[in-house]
Amino acid sequence: MLQFRLKSLEIFHSLPFPSRGPDLSKLNLDEIVYYAKPSQDNAWYATDREDVDPEIKKKFEKLGIPEAERKYLAGAGWQYDSLNVYHKIKEQRASKWIIFEDMPQALHTHSQLIKKHFMKLVPATDHKFAALHGAVWSWWTFIYIPKWVKLDEPLQAYFRMNTFAGWQFEHTLIIVDDDAQWTYIEWCSAPKYDKASLHAGLVEIFVWKNSKMKYSSVENRSTNTYNLNTKRALLEDDAYMERVNGNLWSCTTMLYPCSILKWDNSKTDLLGIAVAWAGQNQDTWSKVIHIGKNTSSNIISKSISKDWWIATYRWLVKITSWADNSTNHTVCDALLFDDKSVSNTIPNITCDNDNSIVAHEATAGKVDESELFYFMARGLEKDKAVSMIVNWFFSSVVKKMPLEYAGELNKLIDLEMEWSVG
Repeated sequence: MLQFRLKSLEIFHSLPFPSRGPDLSKLNLDEIVYYAKPSQDNAWYATDREDVDPEIKKKFEKLGIPEAERKYLAGAGWQYDSLNVYHKIKEQRASKWIIFEDMPQALHTHSQLIKKHFMKLVPATDHKFAALHGAVWSWWTFIYIPKWVKLDEPLQAYFRMNTFAGWQFEHTLIIVDDDAQWTYIEWCSAPKYDKASLHAGLVEIFVWKNSKMKYSSVENRSTNTYNLNTKRALLEDDAYMERVNGNLWSCTTMLYPCSILKWDNSKTDLLGIAVAWAGQNQDTWSKVIHIGKNTSSNIISKSISKDWWIATYRWLVKITSWADNSTNHTVCDALLFDDKSVSNTIPNITCDNDNSIVAHEATAGKVDESELFYFMARGLEKDKAVSMIVNWFFSSVVKKMPLEYAGELNKLIDLEMEWSVG
């Protein structure tokens, strides 16, 4: 791993900043704190919630994470700044040979699995921040779901950035073996400081034959955070993956989740929403590469814009010459709150055979004044009326999340609407 880090650092220095997408010139990598241990002396990895430092535990209690773990989850992990502070899977789930470990531990206990899969989907040469990730990644999780295991309860991860000018470069590696099924949820948050923070995590997911995975992620970053995240999945025969992303706040987002449909009959759904105000720049891009025969993909993107916000949605769909009888359908909808905001839609579609089907559509419009009048005429305040319209606009994506977390995401959107309208 040391040699891997050094080689990644060498690649990082050789690569330029991305030339496409948002302006990153204000991101000063020399001012970023690359490793931040929680300030509490006894803050460290724990397998019992009661052993977590009281001040850190109090923050997670306010977010409702322990309560969710007790009621709905098969296990949970918490990362605070650069360290895992808690990691546990319920005993009845661990007895099924499910592996749920933090990455440093997994390097020792499952070294061959890690070596075989670590940064193979997203190599250090992929882009400058992938190389930086390879050099300075810190903690997070390794998950392995064995063959034929069907896990009804989700596993959850929660990331908290709490350091002035801090960063998180967590690495998540997930392997879902043949005929397995499960759900994984990520939540991320950060307070606002007067200096830029950087999040450049990396997620690699391997979904093997006839297995199903549902991956939900909500990133509620502060407006001083650069969110430059990379997420990629590889699917084998008859595999299915659904990915649901919610992006709120962050001054700049460059998030490009990708599914590679490598083998026959594999399927993926990529669903995403983006919300931000006041000069923020959300640049998101769903990518699907069809390689196997009879593969299919659906992409749905929803965004809202206000106060000079720039929303750019790119998608790349590539159907190779040997991906016979494959299909893709992409929908991109944007809701604008004023005449100053911008919504861009940039498709990039390549179909190299004549028996596959590709369809895409994009719409942009303002909040319907008649709908707003209807709600307000029945006694609703303007911010509540706008919240209801926006929640309906996002409903086709939000309803795909587990019920409890869909409710939490709706609350976050309501807060956004309250601040923007008030």
